[in-house]
Amino acid sequence: MSLVVDASIALKWFLLDEPLASQAIAAFENGGNLIASDFLIAKMCNGAWRSTGLGRISRAQVDEIATGLRRFFDKLVSAARLPRRASAIAGQLDHPVYDCSYLALAEAEQANLVTADLRLADKVRGTTWEQIVVHLGSYDPGSPDP
Repeated sequence: MSLVVDASIALKWFLLDEPLASQAIAAFENGGNLIASDFLIAKMCNGAWRSTGLGRISRAQVDEIATGLRRFFDKLVSAARLPRRASAIAGQLDHPVYDCSYLALAEAEQANLVTADLRLADKVRGTTWEQIVVHLGSYDPGSPDP
């Protein structure tokens, strides 16, 4: 099974005091293929940088994220492939393009998207994307269909 994960999930792999961090780790460890847009690396580094300012992580941990994040993924897809479809989805959902790029990627890869972003999960309710988006709070890594 392939899963697209967004930055809201990946950041929890490093910030273990985050809500639902253990579920995010389970999504990583479940043995499925993890896919992300390479844009996730920049978003993660930005989130890590902000976390240093809040005293949550050290500069060394930011460096670890920046250099080691790629190893978590079986496949990183160029963000350059996604803007047209992501923009169309954003227009339909009235939601930011950068978040909708994860939906575009999930469509392209015929995968499910696991997210901890409640706003995104709420936006897809009642749409065609609802069936491929799983909020981390209800994610079951043992289920054949998250």
